[in-house]
Amino acid sequence: MTPATRPARSMDQQSSTEAEPSSLPRASVSRAGTWVLVGLLAVAAVTILSVGLGARAISPAEVVRIVFHPGGSTYETYVLWTERIPRTLLGLLVGAALGAAGLIMQAVTLNPLADPGILGIELGGALFVVLAIVIFDVSELSSYFWFALAGAGVTAGLVYLIGTRTAVGGSALGLVLAGAAIAALAGSAINLLVVRSPVAAANLRSWSVGQLTGRSEVLNEAVPFLAVGLLLALPLGRTLNILALGEDAAAGLGVRVGRAQLFVAAVAVVLCAAATAACGPIGFVGLVAGHVARMLVGTDHRWSIPMSMLFGATLLLLADVAGRLVLPRGELEVGIMTAVIGTPFFVWLARRRDLVTL
Repeated sequence: MTPATRPARSMDQQSSTEAEPSSLPRASVSRAGTWVLVGLLAVAAVTILSVGLGARAISPAEVVRIVFHPGGSTYETYVLWTERIPRTLLGLLVGAALGAAGLIMQAVTLNPLADPGILGIELGGALFVVLAIVIFDVSELSSYFWFALAGAGVTAGLVYLIGTRTAVGGSALGLVLAGAAIAALAGSAINLLVVRSPVAAANLRSWSVGQLTGRSEVLNEAVPFLAVGLLLALPLGRTLNILALGEDAAAGLGVRVGRAQLFVAAVAVVLCAAATAACGPIGFVGLVAGHVARMLVGTDHRWSIPMSMLFGATLLLLADVAGRLVLPRGELEVGIMTAVIGTPFFVWLARRRDLVTL
């Protein structure tokens, strides 16, 4: 077939080729790949720190020896296999999940300050935990996981249903307003139940502050949800790139916008719900990781999603290690440490007019 008779590409194909950044400049790809490699090295470094540091430091050589010869009966072997390795694994998965969920939520809602806590998902999970304590007399951490997972999922569904049907400012602003309203309602309900039930107050205290300490018993329940959510999030970059062009442009490229937005949001909810159910509310990781990822590798979500996972895992483990060492005795929960790190970053973002545009 001669060039003159070769069928011309359809307008959709031409628009898709032009709109989607499938062939980025080689320099941009090289820069993004370099930062992802740096992120992998950072994750490896903080993993070593997380396993080795604590109330009693264990040298890297001793860690390697115990990992390859797990049958020993020393104190270090017991601490490593029963506490630090499960804690580190959970921290890696939860940090990666929160990082990816924060970036996805910011992209879907078009809100640079979007975060699981801001949209009410964490308080929704906490409300269901309180209801489980008060109504069903639940006291086991593994049972809290399932109630928190259900609460986070129900809250996310309500936020989506209410937010997408608002006539104020479009769906992006509607989701933020709906999340704020439901978070306030859930917080008030939690306070009411806790005040009326001393048992609920005592049991909720250990769960409501996000922490990795003693959460290894929920690892088996949390890993499938976290792993599936992360695997589903990795290939979402192309979809988010197209959705970022706007609903009309995305529809013109053949994307079913409503279905795509729902699926992307569902993946973010699975990640948020599983992370919150496993460790309790941990704020700011998703907010910080999403912005840092875009600063380092750019706005192409095919690179920023894995980068946000790596940075989220690094940030959470660093905060956990710092919490172990900041006090001469005992430790601070990782949720407190991430708040200390994330609050100044949040204020800085809120003051940047070029980022905060609804």
